[in-house]
Amino acid sequence: MLIATDIGGTFTDLVAFDPATGRVVHAKSHTDPADFTAGIARCLDKAGLDVPSAREFLHGSTVAINTAIERKGARTALLVTRGTRDVYRIGRSNRPESYNLFFERPVPFVPRRLTYEIDERTSARGEEVRPLDEGDVARAVEHARASGAEAVAVCFLHSYVDPSHEQRAAEIVRAAAPELFVSLSHEILREYREYERTSTTVVNAYVGPRVSDYLHRLEGVLADRSYGGQVFIMQSNGGVMAPETARVQPARTMESGPVGGAIAAARLADRLGMGHAVVFDMGGTTAKAALIRDGQPDMSDGYFVGGPVSGHPVMLPVVDVIEVGAGGGSIATVDEVGALKVGPESAGGHPGPICYGWGGTRPTVTDANAVLGRLSPTNFLGGEMPLDVEGAGAALEAEIGRPLGLDRLGAALAVVDVAVAKMALAVRAVSVERGLDPRDCALIAFGGAGPLHACAIARTLHIPTVVVPTFPGHFSALGMLLADVRHDFVRTVYRRLDDADPADLRAVVEQMRIEATARLEAEGVDGGAVEHEVSLDLRYVGQEFTLRTPVRLEELEPGGLGTVRERFDELHQTRFGHQAAAEPVEVINARVIGVVRRHQPSVGNAENPAGDRSSGGHREVAFSEGERTVVRRCAVVSREALRDGDEVVGPAIVEEYASTLVLDEGDKARVGSGGEIVVTIGG
Repeated sequence: MLIATDIGGTFTDLVAFDPATGRVVHAKSHTDPADFTAGIARCLDKAGLDVPSAREFLHGSTVAINTAIERKGARTALLVTRGTRDVYRIGRSNRPESYNLFFERPVPFVPRRLTYEIDERTSARGEEVRPLDEGDVARAVEHARASGAEAVAVCFLHSYVDPSHEQRAAEIVRAAAPELFVSLSHEILREYREYERTSTTVVNAYVGPRVSDYLHRLEGVLADRSYGGQVFIMQSNGGVMAPETARVQPARTMESGPVGGAIAAARLADRLGMGHAVVFDMGGTTAKAALIRDGQPDMSDGYFVGGPVSGHPVMLPVVDVIEVGAGGGSIATVDEVGALKVGPESAGGHPGPICYGWGGTRPTVTDANAVLGRLSPTNFLGGEMPLDVEGAGAALEAEIGRPLGLDRLGAALAVVDVAVAKMALAVRAVSVERGLDPRDCALIAFGGAGPLHACAIARTLHIPTVVVPTFPGHFSALGMLLADVRHDFVRTVYRRLDDADPADLRAVVEQMRIEATARLEAEGVDGGAVEHEVSLDLRYVGQEFTLRTPVRLEELEPGGLGTVRERFDELHQTRFGHQAAAEPVEVINARVIGVVRRHQPSVGNAENPAGDRSSGGHREVAFSEGERTVVRRCAVVSREALRDGDEVVGPAIVEEYASTLVLDEGDKARVGSGGEIVVTIGG
């Protein structure tokens, strides 16, 4: 059996797949913020799996990114080249939001007093300008230990070209203080841009001890159940890696939770022949959106932990996900000027929404949906969690309705409408703002709360089709079963393309291919099965940023770079609507991705741990119609009872174990051959 678990802000999900029978088992439990592994343990026990016989265990979590956002990481010291002490604090001078009067620069994870200058210097060509002063390193380590440091980040100038000084500094640190977590910039990111490289290295060190401790506890949970198979950790780039690598490079797991769903959605879009699709994942804490082009999720070479305005840059490959604080647990409030706001504060896994009955006192989006009749008070999570609709309604009426002059239903609809507007902005950000018309895309909706709001979002943006996959409430965990083992490598090779020697570029690429194969073999995979994807980061002379351009090995030969140049021009035309074929081009970085393809499960029927509790019947559900509140009598359909080709016409509610689909008047849903529900939006 293959087992995948995904930890979200409110719930922890498990999906297990048996390749021999095609059987799928899933389970869900609340997330315990004090101990994330507790939810995994409950899911394993709840699903009743034969854990000792399982072959693979795949896992994604929000531990790393939560540690950074909540600033609960390790006390970290930073070693830098003398004269560059303030590079990390100064950062970039650009102002992402020019007219934001409340703009704040990111607060460094390492205070200046824990930033130590070391006498050493390497040129941009890799020549030693000044030897490493080992005494400086020893004194810095002694002072850092005395200051209570738990981790050390080392980022020397131009170490992406020659890392020997960083390697020797690490030896000194580990000999003097073996208990410290050590993060070296050349192991994390061998790419130029000193601020971004320093920030990435610091983030890696800052979250390292917490992630290592978490992985140790996770392995304890598995050991307690006699699991002896392989363990893989989900990466932000859509691949998986061994826990040993995750301990050294935990920054690569920052977005490991959300990307699983994007991987599964890309497979679904490809199977359905959809050229472009928008991924929409709404969980308990946040809603995420990503773009699928030609069966592949859009990738980015970096992102900001804490948001693009005041966040910390992490220059590592990541599935390009836009995230907004509008999940099911997002708290609704009326501010001092009478404006209704939803999120970003969340009720989390505990106490959670009021209707869960776990002690929550502040109204959330989930409470609003319960009051509107969109969630069954008796069949939520297959009947495992009866909902306190009256308690939720009373809180909405008191905290939202009275200040705004609305009745209970009006207050609940207002909360949902504001949440839909926020989520629609995220969908616009990955479609309209990337040059795609939403009318040419489908919306693939999942997460426990995604199908609840998907049709409303699609109607707002004139998206004609919504697809709800099988197991939407466990879809991110399912995507981990589809992920390949993958590692990304980069080297800065700054030069003019027309002056570049193809043999030099080929040598750099071959070195990274060897490293990729060695890394994958060290993780226990077959080195002969490794595939290498090669690309160059190119730009026109005078540009600041680059386009990643695919390259075949045979093109890194005399005469082959002309073809690469033409491909870059075509990519530039596609992305920006113009090209400059007469302008010179620079190559900035060479990249290699090492991939080992994992067996892609063909997902069969699910086994509901709570049993099939088909609802049926009808329910009164409130909808917005312009500025009016309209209550419609909706048919309630059990998804487990639907078969290939069945149709459901709105207004209707389609319920399943971990999710609910809301169809408004005119919406028409049809079950596809793979079990997915394809909704044509009315009007």
